[in-house]
Amino acid sequence: MSTPTATPTTAPTTAPTVRPLTTREAEALIEAAVRAADGLGVRGSVSVLDAGGQLLGFRRDDTAVLISGETSTRKAYTALQLDAPTADLVDLVRPDGLFHTLPTALDRPLLFLAGGVPLHRDGRLIGALGFGGGAPEQDHRIVTAAIAEADLA
Repeated sequence: MSTPTATPTTAPTTAPTVRPLTTREAEALIEAAVRAADGLGVRGSVSVLDAGGQLLGFRRDDTAVLISGETSTRKAYTALQLDAPTADLVDLVRPDGLFHTLPTALDRPLLFLAGGVPLHRDGRLIGALGFGGGAPEQDHRIVTAAIAEADLA
């Protein structure tokens, strides 16, 4: 009769836990975006989403166009879903682009205009920031300035 031999077991590997984006950080991002927008003379809306795509923070300037609230949130959602700045995605949805049908293929619409940027901590996606209300280039400058100030690139 043979004796069973023990087989070595390996511990399951798990990814290190990354602290999620906090409400306090969302508020800091909003304040930084408002300062950046003020510096450019832009009135708009800023949205912060958590890693699950849920709204964590939002502010619309009193004089911003109403649609800026929707565009800021959709830009943030697009950046989160594709883990890329929306400014880098614009060419992909042109008629000859790789993702030309993507804006209409999903239940929750994406918006391929500059002004949305994903947020990372320790190399992991933790949320996204979006700004709407200015020209696309201005919106992109606002979110990148806010992220740099909050140190959440």
